[in-house]
Amino acid sequence: MKLVAIVGTAAKKSYNRELLHYMQTHFSTTTEITVAEIDEIPLFNEPEPGSQLPAAVQKLNQQISEADGVIIGVPEYDHSIPASLKSAIEWLSYDVHPFAKKPVMLVGTSIGVQGTSRAQTEIRSILNTPGVDAYVLPGNEFMLSYAAQAFDTSKNLAEPKTVRFLEDCFKHFTEYITTLSGDKQNGNQLKVDWDGNYDVVVVGFGGAGASAARFAADNGAKVLVVDAAPFGHEGGNTRYSAQHVVMGKDVDDLTDYYHALSAPFKLPEKTLHAYVSGMSKMPEYFDKYLGIKAVSYKYDVNPGDPVNYKKTMAEYPELKGSDTVDFALVHKRDKDAALWKLLRQKVLDRTDNIDVWLSSRAQHLIQEPGSKIIRGVQIERDGKLLNIHANNGVVMTSGGFENNPELVQTYLHSVRLTPLGTLYNRGDGIHMVQEVGAKLWHMANYESHGILPGLTFKEGENERGRQIAWPLLSHGSIFVIADDGTRYFQEDAKHRHGHITTHGSWLIPMNNQHPYIVFDQAQYNDFKQQLDDEGRLPYPEFMDKLVKADTLPELANKLDVSAANLGQTVTDFNAYKAEGRDFAFGRNPESMRAFDGGPYYAIAAANDVLNTQGGPQRNENAEILGVDNKPIPHLYGAGELGGIVANCYQGGGNLAECLVFGKLAGEHAAVVKTDADVVDADEANGINDLADGENLSNVKLDADQYLGSSNAGLGGKVVVRLTYTGNKIQNVEVVQHHESEDVGLVAVSELPKEIVAANSTDVDAISGASASSRAIKKAVKDALGKAEAMHN
Repeated sequence: MKLVAIVGTAAKKSYNRELLHYMQTHFSTTTEITVAEIDEIPLFNEPEPGSQLPAAVQKLNQQISEADGVIIGVPEYDHSIPASLKSAIEWLSYDVHPFAKKPVMLVGTSIGVQGTSRAQTEIRSILNTPGVDAYVLPGNEFMLSYAAQAFDTSKNLAEPKTVRFLEDCFKHFTEYITTLSGDKQNGNQLKVDWDGNYDVVVVGFGGAGASAARFAADNGAKVLVVDAAPFGHEGGNTRYSAQHVVMGKDVDDLTDYYHALSAPFKLPEKTLHAYVSGMSKMPEYFDKYLGIKAVSYKYDVNPGDPVNYKKTMAEYPELKGSDTVDFALVHKRDKDAALWKLLRQKVLDRTDNIDVWLSSRAQHLIQEPGSKIIRGVQIERDGKLLNIHANNGVVMTSGGFENNPELVQTYLHSVRLTPLGTLYNRGDGIHMVQEVGAKLWHMANYESHGILPGLTFKEGENERGRQIAWPLLSHGSIFVIADDGTRYFQEDAKHRHGHITTHGSWLIPMNNQHPYIVFDQAQYNDFKQQLDDEGRLPYPEFMDKLVKADTLPELANKLDVSAANLGQTVTDFNAYKAEGRDFAFGRNPESMRAFDGGPYYAIAAANDVLNTQGGPQRNENAEILGVDNKPIPHLYGAGELGGIVANCYQGGGNLAECLVFGKLAGEHAAVVKTDADVVDADEANGINDLADGENLSNVKLDADQYLGSSNAGLGGKVVVRLTYTGNKIQNVEVVQHHESEDVGLVAVSELPKEIVAANSTDVDAISGASASSRAIKKAVKDALGKAEAMHN
């Protein structure tokens, strides 16, 4: 077997070059590897018609054409591949096309920890583009970190584990070449050791994944759902949403409205029609598929109902077609995960046809060479990589990338955005679909909320931010400062999912590295008074996180901002109040109070993200499109992974996408395909972490102990173990719950203690955790009923 190994840089010193020369020697007994350089290839410049290609390009073209396969050593510069490598590929895809249908293996080295992960992702996409058309080896990503220490004095890899992994990857590459060679003669072939086989595999278990799974099962498919979240944390962003599903009666008005929301960008008409058509039928959807009558926000919700008040249903009421907008609710209550719990139960009701794997992270799509058909998914579970075959389709519903710092930096231009939803949307789906040549759209679009437009309180790594409506944060002697110590937006602005009007456009306020909320002693006294009056603040950690200083210069020093700027900002703010007009940002002067003489306070804020919208583009059948705008065979998508939002967002729209495109994806994926292959593998079949987690038979009960449960929590059932003797609650333990990782856990920890102390469930809810508090109290009441019945 003959291979050519391309050094992907023109630099004289390159650890990628060392790696390729090591591979040349290490595998010389079985493979002839020629190491090729690109240092003499000029930067690409479209040649005159009829002119010859540069000699170095002709030489490399011949080497690749004559080789059985290609190895590319990929460096990473500035989160991308080197310009010299990109230029070489441009030469080799302009007039000549040696990469077409040529097997390619990627390797890479870096002097840091990343191991060229971003560069390898980018070059996979480049090699998949029309005109290049390479067959890139799926998975098998050899990324050598800390390359300066990786080689010994003889320039051999020093670590045996690294050598074994490289040997495994290389073995898979030579098998891949052999398979493709047979493919040319015998049709498409894919050699994979399959561990399990289903009709449909759904990647992601939120609203879209649950919908896709149930509709695939209802259409006769055996389904596997996989999700990275552990039991009790499944549900994606659906469980954290307000549970409002946007709908409207008039399809034409909805079409006009969504065109106006997207402007100046365009949406594919067929895809948009599928969306708004489904939206217009939402009451029938609720009735037929969810078994309930949809509550219309516009016509059924009354003042006093425990639902977030809305003056208008449309988030952008000034736009054409907005009058038709309404919301469908499960009941006259919101922010309680009611829709998610209903969707989750529909999956549990179908355990004969749906298996659910939790704590199982999908790694790669398995694509057949030549035909480009998606044949399955590689999944990491319990430390093992399992290859699961899908007879008819794979549905990608793994959510966005808000918890992936690399993708956030690349597409959203921020070092970090504090997530307000799930912590498990890590961009896995983005990488997976890029590897198989999917076309991405709407990658720079995201939504926000928080405590002020685009902001929440600063939290630690892997902690969710808070969404709090707290008037004291925007009324009084208080404002927000940017990194330079100046104000940068109107603090009392009415925002639309974090977007405020800025010179005629709706934008999220600019990102800063360390924004702060700054206020004076009078404002502090207002916060203290609220604490004294109510016993808790909406953000319990508020007082503990304050930075205090006697003077503004001292505060500026502690915040690492310009003292001159901060002082001038306070002076200007006071002047605007005296003038009765905020000349800088237009804040209502009635919401402003002049700063006093100190002391002064600040609390760290952070830019936040509710969800991202970007991902693979899908069509009206929920099929994911490739870079050639054609559907990738057997691959479907729904939900926030590739959402339809191109510009402005209408609240409830992502949930509507979950239901509408989840149904379309599940139904189309379940259709028996004429090009399906036959696989006999069932070793991994039959596992259901969701059903197993619901089983309470392993909860031990001693004398005078009783179980109680409630479905009123955020994600699923809340179960408590009550110890009750002498007409007294002795102990309350929460033995199963699905509450949020932040304030929900406060309720799980603290509320049982308060119930025991009061010997009653008539205790105050934990601030910010009303749904969790309500569920715990209902579960305790359920257990109390059993205890009292036993004692009577």
